[in-house]
Amino acid sequence: MPNFVCTTCGTQYPESLLPAEHCVICTEERQYVGWKGQLWTTLAELRTGHRNRFETEADGLVGVGTEPAFAIGQRALHFMTPAGGVLWDCISLVDDATVAALQTLGGVSAMAISHPHFYSSMVDWSRALGGVPVYLNALDRAWVIRDDPAIRYWEGAALAIAPGVTLIHCGGHFAGSTVLHWAAGDGGLGALLVGDTIMVGQDRRTASFMYSYPNLIPLNARAVGRIAAALEPYQFEQIFGGWFGKNILEGGTQALRYSARRYLHAIAERAEG
Repeated sequence: MPNFVCTTCGTQYPESLLPAEHCVICTEERQYVGWKGQLWTTLAELRTGHRNRFETEADGLVGVGTEPAFAIGQRALHFMTPAGGVLWDCISLVDDATVAALQTLGGVSAMAISHPHFYSSMVDWSRALGGVPVYLNALDRAWVIRDDPAIRYWEGAALAIAPGVTLIHCGGHFAGSTVLHWAAGDGGLGALLVGDTIMVGQDRRTASFMYSYPNLIPLNARAVGRIAAALEPYQFEQIFGGWFGKNILEGGTQALRYSARRYLHAIAERAEG
């Protein structure tokens, strides 16, 4: 039986003869059902009209995304550590060509995903890469549509998954929303991989924060303060968002501090108005 994939959010469901009536990810207020109604595809169908492309985002950091764009359109990121390769965030399309290309880059020893909107085909990805562990924050366990023994639910403020690679719990967008700190990024100045726990702005100099991006629901001051506080112990020159090119390539620590202050000031001004 196929594993149906929601065409709006890209989440893959357990095997079934027929697709679910509704995608539980899309019917929740942070997401939306596509304007043409609930539609489904499968990996086999997706492979007929889509392919994955690789693009270097920075030294040692390679993006992997699908074209034409599918679902939310995010890209994953691959980098190497002394303990092996790490794949941050996930996309729906899994195919042999992409797996072979990742092996050429050094392979993948672990996966980690920022939040449920990017869980996509994580189980098939893990299996295609040899059963590698997939690290998810335990606070988002209820949003895992297709569970698997490869999934490692973690708790607490932070978790080191490889030398110099730390998952940091931020919350905000989802209860378990997570970012990844790569200490060796940017030649040792540090890089922060954020998905959309923190959304890099179009100016690529600042960032912002939302509970729902498509439905324009902001975060409150307490949530943004928690995100800023969680990242205060870490230094990073660069910030890499969830889409190709959505990156801050210098002054990342200062940019995040400024962006948090700007956001808090803006919502305070609106409240006063």
